[in-house]
Amino acid sequence: MPVRSLGYVRIGTEDIDAWRQFGGGFLGMMEDKGDNPTSLYYRMDDHPSRLVISVAAENKVEAIGLQVFGKEELAELVAAVEQTGTKVTPLDAAECRDRRVTEAVRFDDPAGNPLELFWGVALSHTEVQTPTVSSFVTGEQGMGHVVVTAPDGPAAYAFYTEVLGFRPRNTLRLPGPPAADGTPQFETLWFLGCNARHHTVGILPMPGPGRLVHFMVEGGMLDDVGRAWDRAEKLKVPVMQTLGRHTNDKMVSFYVISPGGFAVEFGYDGLRVTGDEPVYEITEGAFWGHKFINFPTL
Repeated sequence: MPVRSLGYVRIGTEDIDAWRQFGGGFLGMMEDKGDNPTSLYYRMDDHPSRLVISVAAENKVEAIGLQVFGKEELAELVAAVEQTGTKVTPLDAAECRDRRVTEAVRFDDPAGNPLELFWGVALSHTEVQTPTVSSFVTGEQGMGHVVVTAPDGPAAYAFYTEVLGFRPRNTLRLPGPPAADGTPQFETLWFLGCNARHHTVGILPMPGPGRLVHFMVEGGMLDDVGRAWDRAEKLKVPVMQTLGRHTNDKMVSFYVISPGGFAVEFGYDGLRVTGDEPVYEITEGAFWGHKFINFPTL
């Protein structure tokens, strides 16, 4: 059985105070309490903290948490991952308690991106309070989506589709290094889904170790995007790309640069895929907008 959704993202930071303003002030998430008093925990819905920020020696993503159905499904996926020669490590009791899950494991994908599979999330039965956001679109669609790097795109694609059960949604051809004779070459950016959200994972072919390109959260109404845009201006959050509408998931969104140096997308009205659809290629990233202003320090 495949992965069901993106459950959480955990990030290490050199500047915890900047993330406090970013997570609560800009993103509009609800600050919560966790086991580590020096970390920041943010709720979006009835799940425990979907975004956790911890003090670290360098800015990096520490875990991309992927939710599975239950114990049996986790065992099947662990066996499939181990068959690829990938080392899988169970999280200990304290780590599971901090994530508020029953069981979880960790491993790296072929590009070095740190993944965790988990089941048995402990729901919070106190209503989430997000005063600057009407609500976040989560539920069976999970937290949102992530885009990660992979120096070997085909290897990463095979791992996510053949091992973890993601479905390809669409591609975008990107210019790569020219051939020895000068012939133009192209790399493929893949968008992969595992539920009704158009894509939960994007694989960007880039050299170097695996790293987070961006994560996306979706507001419940268009005004959430507009108000987030206003907050970015007020809080002096650097905008990476202006407001625009994507051609693949049809989302209206904009991108900012987080205190960690990677991007965060805040959007609304993403496409829902409710049946099997053929994989297609997009030739432009946006119908309009999404003009680059700044670039992240990946």
